[in-house]
Amino acid sequence: MNRHIIITICFTVLSSYNYAQLPHTSFSQLDSLQKKEPRNVVVFIHTDWCKYCRATEETTFKNPAVVKILSSKFYFVTLNAEEKHDIFFNGHTFKFKPTGSGTGVHELAEQLGTVKGDMVFPTLCFLNSKNEIFYQNRDYINARDLKAILDKIK
Repeated sequence: MNRHIIITICFTVLSSYNYAQLPHTSFSQLDSLQKKEPRNVVVFIHTDWCKYCRATEETTFKNPAVVKILSSKFYFVTLNAEEKHDIFFNGHTFKFKPTGSGTGVHELAEQLGTVKGDMVFPTLCFLNSKNEIFYQNRDYINARDLKAILDKIK
C-alpha cells in the first residue's frame, strides 16, 4: 500500500512539473513585430530526422534561463529545412526545392543556414532587427553555451 501511495505522489509531482515553454514567432509575423519592437532574431533550422535537432529541442530550448532570455530579448523562429510550404520573408517568397523523390530543402533554410556552401543541422542563425545575418552556430549547442552567446548579444 505504501509503495502505491509513493508512486502516485511521484507521478503527480512529475506530471505537474511545468517545463518552460519557448514561444515561437513565424516569419510572417516578424515584419510587424520588428516595427513595434525591434529585436534580434534567432532562427532554429532543423529537420524531423536529425537527432541533434531533437536533443537541442528537448534540452537547450527547455532550459528556463534560455527560455527567459529568448522570450524577453529576441524573436525565436523555427524552420524545418524540409518545409514544403512557401514562406514570405524579407520581401521575398521562398519555396521548397525538391532534390529527389520525396526529398528536398527549403530555399529559406539554404539562405539562412548555409556556411561555405554546406548545411549542417541543427543551425542557429542570428539576425539583427533588419534581418541581416550576424552569427551562425552549427550543430548541437547546450544551454550553458547558448545562454553565454545570448547574454553577449542581447
